[in-house]
Amino acid sequence: MSANFQQLANFIWSVADLLRGPYRPPQYERVMLPLTVLRRFDAVLAPTKEAVLARYEALKGKEPVLVDRVLNEVAKNDEGTPLGFHNHSQLNFYRLKGDPDNVARHLTDYINGFSENVRKIFERFDFDKEIEKLEESNRLYQVVSQFAEIDLHPRKVDNITMGLVFEDLIRRFNESANETAGDHFTPREVIQLMVNLLLEPDTKVLTQAGIVVTICDPACGTGGMLAEAQNWIRAHNGQATVKVYGQDYNPRSYAVAASDLLIKGQKDSRVELGNTLTDDRFDDMHWFDYLLANPPFGVDWKAEKKEIDRWPNFRGYAGKLPRINDGALLFLLHMVSKFADYQPGSKDLPGSRAAVVFNGSPLFTGGAGSGESDIRRWIIERDMLEAIIALPEQMFYNTGIGTFVWIVTNRKAADRKNKVQLIDARERYTPMKRSLGDKRRYLDQAAIDAVTREHGAMENGKTSRVFDNTDFGYRRIAVLRPLRLRFEITDDARERFLNTCPELYDALLAVEEQLGHEPHFDWNQVWDEVQQIFKKLPDDMEGWAKGTKGSAQRKIFRDCFTTVDPDAAPVIARRHKKGEVSIGAELFPQQTLPTLEATELYALLGLHTHGKALVEYEPDPALKDAESIPLKEDIVSYLLNEVRPYVADAWIDRETLDEQDGGIGKVGYEINFNRVFFQYKAPRPLHEIDAELAEVEKRIMGLLREVTE
Repeated sequence: MSANFQQLANFIWSVADLLRGPYRPPQYERVMLPLTVLRRFDAVLAPTKEAVLARYEALKGKEPVLVDRVLNEVAKNDEGTPLGFHNHSQLNFYRLKGDPDNVARHLTDYINGFSENVRKIFERFDFDKEIEKLEESNRLYQVVSQFAEIDLHPRKVDNITMGLVFEDLIRRFNESANETAGDHFTPREVIQLMVNLLLEPDTKVLTQAGIVVTICDPACGTGGMLAEAQNWIRAHNGQATVKVYGQDYNPRSYAVAASDLLIKGQKDSRVELGNTLTDDRFDDMHWFDYLLANPPFGVDWKAEKKEIDRWPNFRGYAGKLPRINDGALLFLLHMVSKFADYQPGSKDLPGSRAAVVFNGSPLFTGGAGSGESDIRRWIIERDMLEAIIALPEQMFYNTGIGTFVWIVTNRKAADRKNKVQLIDARERYTPMKRSLGDKRRYLDQAAIDAVTREHGAMENGKTSRVFDNTDFGYRRIAVLRPLRLRFEITDDARERFLNTCPELYDALLAVEEQLGHEPHFDWNQVWDEVQQIFKKLPDDMEGWAKGTKGSAQRKIFRDCFTTVDPDAAPVIARRHKKGEVSIGAELFPQQTLPTLEATELYALLGLHTHGKALVEYEPDPALKDAESIPLKEDIVSYLLNEVRPYVADAWIDRETLDEQDGGIGKVGYEINFNRVFFQYKAPRPLHEIDAELAEVEKRIMGLLREVTE
């Protein structure tokens, strides 16, 4: 029977109170995590301690590498299996407690007596400095003696309970340090749900005798997700060999995860220290069966950008990257790069599945053509997004925001091809009797089972919807309308123009003489006349200057003497001979256009028949708009049905093209849970609201009378 993890965590946390003074609460983990790990090692090694010491005496003077290898085999667990690590010091926690005057020196000697693999872990804890600091503040003996009273042997505290203890302690440390939301720690029931969704479709495969399963977590923290995945597989298949691989950038989290692997005797598994985004410690491994992760929420990647920008692509993805203030999707790209190749029925090409926790940002942040949208597009158009599950708010220990589990795979089941399932589990929570940080809700086993069944059934219902991949895509087009200018020489306009271009005074008089001071509603005709007037100016009269100055003068002339007027004629920007411009099918990829006359189609794309020519109007910047058109609709029909009935002179900007398919408009992808699962609730009748207000008013008046009487 395992110890109650909450009682054990509370006891260790109470020991941490001894550090108050020389340490602030956010710094407690520097001492408490390594001492907890050390005490666990001490308990695990105790049964064969004497045998290790005896063999060590016999091997003194031999090569350290040989001594390490031999003693790692001598140290065994209760089943007689070699542990793969040892301690050849005469000391243990009870002996440390028995010599208060030399506890600092003895504790250092004790740590140095471990095998090399354990010593390397403690280097990451950087524990030598803490021993010195504790000794100087007269706290070391008190803390060590308290830990000597805890029995952390696996018989008393099994691996699952020990994992819960570590997670609870780390949660408290993170709260004290005000860590970034979502960093380090995922609630156990969320991990269980992720593992269910990841592995449940493969139950038949995972029950085969002798199967070898590889699992990777590129942001593993203390290894909770890896441990839960192992437990699931072993519960279904006791003969399976499970190899886990993890990486984390936090030295203490890494040290805890690496210690856990050692204690469990997982010699084929690895945990590495390093920044996953820039220093992939499993660079040569692209064949993991399963991947799962909870990357930090909303953490920027500014520090990594300079190096990543030098790469030809990011882990095989050559498109745009997300904005600097949120690198979550980079972790997903990294996970996809670790997918094994897939071929149906091939044991050598088995494919991979991944589960990752995100906040809401990766679902919809970034418009068409942005890095975030392009990554969603890359995942969905390759048919790798299987499902997204919306979790309740207030589920995580250091953030109350909503979170989502993405299931991504390159080996979808046949009935899931080109489909994406959305599951809304936001209301499936159970309130906690006592809050833990920001965590006030949890998923009970019934809720986890219900979501797992819903995922497996893949049916449409109140909280489950199945969509085609293309349902999440849209084409963002620019809708333009012509600029319409009224020309009129007013006193105010005249003064503004001559203040800027006094050298054109005589030329302006010539224009006034011919055009007068009446408003003109066709700027195209006016401008032709103005140009003719300037051409016919006498040699001694200054006209448009040459080069840049002349262009500026012409612009100032139009700015001063024209006003936007909806009753004016459209301003022509350029003219084409018929046949100079062609509209091809490549501008409308995967679209079936309605049957139209060529002149109608050209007009919808801003090419208007004008006598024997095609003209393009100058768009009015103030009237420019944008429309997001579902990929299942063609842009021409959309304009005809949704825009032209309200603005008859609108056209589609045909020069804004998608960088990938070359079609008109920018393709984007977003996933909007609120839109999918929105349920309209009619407001209450007014007479009910009025009655409630009257009742509240009556109570307030009664209270006021009690005060005043």
